Amino acid sequence: MTDQVFLLPDVGEGLTEAEILAWHVKVGDEVVVNQTIVEIETAKAAVELPCPYAGVVGSLHVAEGDVVEVGTPILTIVVADAEGATPSAGPAQPAAEAAPASAGPAVPASQGAPPKREAVLVGYGVRDTTGATRRPRVAALTPQGTATPEAGPPGEPVKPVRHGGLEVGRHAEELLSRQSPVLAKPPVRKLARDLGVDLAVVDPTGAGGVVTRADVERAALGRVALQPVSNVGGRGQAPAEREERIPVRGVLRSMADAMVRSAFTAPHVTEWVQVDVTSTMALVQRLKKAPELEGVRVSPLLVAASGLLRAVRRHPRVNATWDEEANEVVVKHYVNLGIAAATPRGLVVPNVKDAGQLTLPELAAELHELVETARAGRTTPAALTGGTITITNVGVFGVDGGTPIINPGEAAILCLGQVALRPWVHKGKVRARQVMELTLSFDHRLVDGALGSQVLADVAAYLHDPELALALS
Repeated sequence: MTDQVFLLPDVGEGLTEAEILAWHVKVGDEVVVNQTIVEIETAKAAVELPCPYAGVVGSLHVAEGDVVEVGTPILTIVVADAEGATPSAGPAQPAAEAAPASAGPAVPASQGAPPKREAVLVGYGVRDTTGATRRPRVAALTPQGTATPEAGPPGEPVKPVRHGGLEVGRHAEELLSRQSPVLAKPPVRKLARDLGVDLAVVDPTGAGGVVTRADVERAALGRVALQPVSNVGGRGQAPAEREERIPVRGVLRSMADAMVRSAFTAPHVTEWVQVDVTSTMALVQRLKKAPELEGVRVSPLLVAASGLLRAVRRHPRVNATWDEEANEVVVKHYVNLGIAAATPRGLVVPNVKDAGQLTLPELAAELHELVETARAGRTTPAALTGGTITITNVGVFGVDGGTPIINPGEAAILCLGQVALRPWVHKGKVRARQVMELTLSFDHRLVDGALGSQVLADVAAYLHDPELALALS
């Protein structure tokens, strides 16, 4: 038998550390190759790591919540020799002791197993979850909140085992290990941890018994509704309940560092303009009915993205970066269009690669996939790097506009405000028109006032009459 130590890998482009979000195995579990063993969060995204070995988990070297550097040992797998069988989790036990009468009928290994799914995971290719073991969960608690241990054979003391923060007896652990795993995606598990909701007691409504975000939020609201009135509000709260401390890690720390670095290294200039986008809104409604765009989200963001890509083609210097070491301006003749997205883990800016080469239906499909992936917490590190220019849409929050901070390494960012009915002079008369405010922040080392104004005016003209702009492109 051989001990194989699994080191935390670099899951994307030079990242140096990651936080352990959740272990999916425990000491003594049998594991197979490509089985998900741990979920980690880097400065870019949450990632599930597969197991590179088949064997038995010998030890976990780090705990959930620990931040560890790349190359740090995180667990050891005991692997059987080529001639032998995979070792068991511990010394052999008599059959009567291994299967006590109170444990009930044996549960088939396939029962409760999640269906196969293919997902490319970092470093190990396609994942097959058949036969994967998951962490057992506490199913029954006493009124005091502790698991009830079962007595073993006469004369044998019950040895408590740490499980999920609860002290349970060895035989209770065996019973718990037979419970079916709770099915939920990593972002939903993170939300449950943040809200203090036990997924084991949540009623799932998703397909195949999957717990959804709505299920967790409903459980959290129900728990608050059952609290005494004195515990909700200022005077009835303990001091610790009136404040919340959020560790600045992962995506949150990456966002904070990037924004500070950008704000204090790139001289920001911001310009804005109000635009009558009535024609754009009419075009959006027609596009929603187009067969080529069936199944994808069509919004003013799509038209604005198309307008910005057109402006970049006309003014390529806005799609550039500042090379401090070489003392050069690097103009990029490709556009990786970043879209700022609010997610449960914080603000992320994934980008559409070579967006300037896409048709409008292709761009719509890419934007739809990008936003859905980001909201589900499945954005890959590769999708978060290499952006050249960015759009942020604060209008979805009912905000008129803002002064966005440039994404580090880029020259400009376009901000979209909400579309609202406003009095507007149209064809010599004051009418109610749909109006949007556009804001462009740019790095004055790369983009001077004239160029920034031309880019903003081009996008505004496109949104004012997109069909004419497309015809003249």
